[in-house]
Amino acid sequence: MPEMILGLPAGEMAVLALVLVAGGALTGLLAGLFGVGGGAILVPVLYELFGFLGTDEAVRMHLSVATSLAVIIPTSIRSFAAHHAKGAVDMDMLRYWAPYVLFGVVLGSVIVAIAPSLALRAVFAVMMMLMAYRLVFATERWKLGPDLPQNPGRALWGGAIGILSVLLGVGGGAMFSTVMMLYSRSIHQAVATASGLGVVISIPATIGFILSGWNAAGLPPASLGYVNLIGFVLIIPSSIAFAPLGVKLAHSLSRRHLELAFAVFLFGISLRFFWSLS
Repeated sequence: MPEMILGLPAGEMAVLALVLVAGGALTGLLAGLFGVGGGAILVPVLYELFGFLGTDEAVRMHLSVATSLAVIIPTSIRSFAAHHAKGAVDMDMLRYWAPYVLFGVVLGSVIVAIAPSLALRAVFAVMMMLMAYRLVFATERWKLGPDLPQNPGRALWGGAIGILSVLLGVGGGAMFSTVMMLYSRSIHQAVATASGLGVVISIPATIGFILSGWNAAGLPPASLGYVNLIGFVLIIPSSIAFAPLGVKLAHSLSRRHLELAFAVFLFGISLRFFWSLS
């Protein structure tokens, strides 16, 4: 009988560990490059891996989103620190928006606790497609205003970003970057400042997923609520190590090249999740 590790044959566990480490490296690279926590790549990677483990479909997407948010905590801190060191982060903006985003996170945690897996995948696919479309086809005329809104606009945008970040398992960077650019901010400043929202979103959202999934049925080995500790432990080191490389690439690319690269990335992820709905 082959040696078993956490309920899996040792060979399968080795393959799983290798894929998780590679996924972590890609996550860190994207976190620095696009100012996102990496959730947009982590969620589909984890979704496939939990399928490989034979995880119940009813909790598979919840596990992917929750584990992604947990991994985003250190990744976002690393990405934010690197952007801040370059003086590209608008700290006043983060302070003004954080309370509204946090409120959205709390509300999103309540919604996702009762949402079915199919609904979460559909929301994820649609949002990735919309952001990709905006990046490819937007022109300078696509502006909502000369600067970011005051209240009530700030509260509405911040709350929406917090809710969607929890539903999608992302750090909110992609959405906040999009909002900033629609209000006349450059993509480089948007990417840098959006990286600071990752911590505001990921910590309370992760706690919410741990509590809401505490007694859930069908969870794989080594799960703390909906957060799977195998994915969390193996992904974090490589994601942190590769985040500075992504930051370096971001500051070396032109605005249009950065926008198109981001759009291709989002479009591919969206197609994968639309396919999973069939």
